[in-house]
Amino acid sequence: MRLDRLQSFALSLPHTTVVKQWGECLVHKVAAKMFLILVLDGGVIEGVIFKCTPEEFDELTDSDGIIQAPYCAKRMWVKVLDLAALPEAELKTRIRHSYDLVTAGLPKKTQRELGLFSQPHPLR
Repeated sequence: MRLDRLQSFALSLPHTTVVKQWGECLVHKVAAKMFLILVLDGGVIEGVIFKCTPEEFDELTDSDGIIQAPYCAKRMWVKVLDLAALPEAELKTRIRHSYDLVTAGLPKKTQRELGLFSQPHPLR
């Protein structure tokens, strides 16, 4: 998958920002919380890091070309080393799921401010 397509997809998710951190990494965030890291070597993707559920973590890390993300594995993050390990459509689905997991963990007030609830919760 080309960097421009992956970058374009990530930036299409609501309220996404991107910063360059840790050398050549593009860190995608929503409300200052990261949901995707693109590890670059020049203009080439060297790895894709995203959050997943515990069940997905076990499934993904059992696959060739996918490992526990360094420094983040305890929090259920994986690193795709070989982009051929996941078809492009599945990679996008997993990135979107990472975004959803991160936004679900935001404070309810922040979720409301960003319009991430379709309707206000009746108890709030």
